Amino acid sequence: MSFRDACAYVDRVHRHHKRPQGHKFSLGAMTEDGRLVGVAIVGRPVARAFDDGYTVEVTRLATDGTPNACSALYGAAWRTAKASGHQRAITYTQEGESGASLRAAGWRLAAARPARAGWDAPSRPRRVLGTEQVTRTLWNVTAKDAPPLPSVPPPRDETRPAQHRCAARPCKRPVARSTTGRPARYCSHACRQRAYRERRMATPTS
Repeated sequence: MSFRDACAYVDRVHRHHKRPQGHKFSLGAMTEDGRLVGVAIVGRPVARAFDDGYTVEVTRLATDGTPNACSALYGAAWRTAKASGHQRAITYTQEGESGASLRAAGWRLAAARPARAGWDAPSRPRRVLGTEQVTRTLWNVTAKDAPPLPSVPPPRDETRPAQHRCAARPCKRPVARSTTGRPARYCSHACRQRAYRERRMATPTS
């Protein structure tokens, strides 16, 4: 099915995600009377380490609750990917999701991914999505001659750091991190000297 129609269905039905940015292909599951009961959107892996040209990721899967629709879509997604030359397909489930549909379609548990405090980073701005602090599980299905899944280290903390202000009064301008990685206390040498003089003047003399 078209990407536009699949995205419209995801926007209407999916519990916690909106449409993705793009796809390689999208599939739909229909009943005998022609009613659309679910869609699967398959694209490039989001994780850079998995984007090797031979792996695809089911980035969105949404159904209206029809029995066996999820497993039918996962199975069809892998068959379509394998027929087009891909050797592996991956997807993620959130904490609390059993993965029964994936097991029924022949997928296997690959790894547990730790929760992230946030997705916003200076190089990749993101709004709050509601999927922060949620543990995820990685699933995959592979062809017989596929290489092993690469190990991915725990995600780095790329979230925006809290903005630190100059400790000198009345400056309070933002300060950059020092060479040691710790936030500096003062924004300039002049502010450091000013704060030093204020401390000297405030110290009682004997």
